[in-house]
Amino acid sequence: MKSRNVLALSISAILSASVLAQQSQPVFTPAANVKWTDLDPTGAPGVKIADLWGDHAKGAFGAFVKLPAGFAVPLHTHTHAMKVVFLSGTYVQAPEGKAEVRLGPGAYMMQPGGNYRHTTSCDKASECVFFMESDGAFDLKPVAAGNAPAKK
Repeated sequence: MKSRNVLALSISAILSASVLAQQSQPVFTPAANVKWTDLDPTGAPGVKIADLWGDHAKGAFGAFVKLPAGFAVPLHTHTHAMKVVFLSGTYVQAPEGKAEVRLGPGAYMMQPGGNYRHTTSCDKASECVFFMESDGAFDLKPVAAGNAPAKK
């Protein structure tokens, strides 16, 4: 558990280097001081988020996210691209019409924003914890299966 916390804090520091470089003093947040909140208790019960910098609801951010074991989201998109590093559990993503991708601790994913349609889930064996960074606010736009993507 302790090594996971060290890894998580190290990854957050590396991925958010551009934000930290703009500050004149270092920022240290021990794992015990990370503030977890509900992402969306109605639409995503059990999903927790902990903003490390920025505000995931308003704009650019870096945050830890926890998905409960067995959690699943049907076909959807996001407005903004996300960079993700997986810390624990097995995260499962299935791009529309393609085979699922399973990612475990230490894996990295860059997920495009816009019309990238996919499903997301966490394997039922254990919760999934990951660090996520984005240049814009987090959102989730459900897509009805079979609907054609919007034309650009």
